Amino acid sequence: MTTEQEVFLRTFHASHPAVTARAMSRGRAADGRSSYAILRDRMAGRDRVLDLACGDGLLLELLAEAGEERGSGGSERGRDGRGRALAGLDLSAEELVLARRRPGVGRADLRVGRAQQLPFADGQFDGCVSHMALMLMSDAEQVAAELARVLEPGGVLAAVLGGGPGGDEAYERFLRLARPLFDAAPAAKRIPLLGDRRLRSREGFDEVFGPAGFGPAEWETVVIDLTGSPEQVWETVSGIYDLGLFGAGATAELRARFEAESAATALPDGRIPCAMRVHVATVRRG
Repeated sequence: MTTEQEVFLRTFHASHPAVTARAMSRGRAADGRSSYAILRDRMAGRDRVLDLACGDGLLLELLAEAGEERGSGGSERGRDGRGRALAGLDLSAEELVLARRRPGVGRADLRVGRAQQLPFADGQFDGCVSHMALMLMSDAEQVAAELARVLEPGGVLAAVLGGGPGGDEAYERFLRLARPLFDAAPAAKRIPLLGDRRLRSREGFDEVFGPAGFGPAEWETVVIDLTGSPEQVWETVSGIYDLGLFGAGATAELRARFEAESAATALPDGRIPCAMRVHVATVRRG
């Protein structure tokens, strides 16, 4: 059954397709990789990969490129003979329209659907990725059970999970300025509670995924540098769901205050320091 949270997420992404990719794709960890590339690399050696909550398909594109490179290098290819067999699931049909336009993603099996009721066969995949989405899903135990069902024994799930601001910089400043706006908002302007907070810690992740048949989580916290121009940083920090129900006037006022304070911390080249922590959880199905 579709939940209030899912209705909100579907509506938000219909109006803001590709919002997550725009916010996160330019960010880099200390080793130079984006959070998407980190997940891509966790799928090394996996030929049948599901991207859960795939959005506009950026991660699927990276997986397709890596699969083609692996095949052209003489290693075993995926079952389609052209690289990896990829699938993507998302609540938003609008996001999937964008995904289908990406190189290498057009032949992927893309479907609109819910993580709590995956439209895929038992053991269909040997790998699954999910970028900034698992921690937003309701009925986490059912999601874990469905992922255990569609992953073959030994299959790997790798997820990037939101971890909050990366320090005393732009993202933290934005949340401080926005908090009074959120707190004063009438009920009709507040988003529903999203997801399960257990999935933001290693212990909670194991609590959810262990009973479904997954081993202990490999857990890594990574700081993603999102420093950029004032316009880029605003696009990054303002992509959060809480602003989705506020009007243009309130958002414009918040942006003006944010940019005024941020100017004082600008680097010599005019860029604004910005960082976000993410958790990278990797588990193997028993």
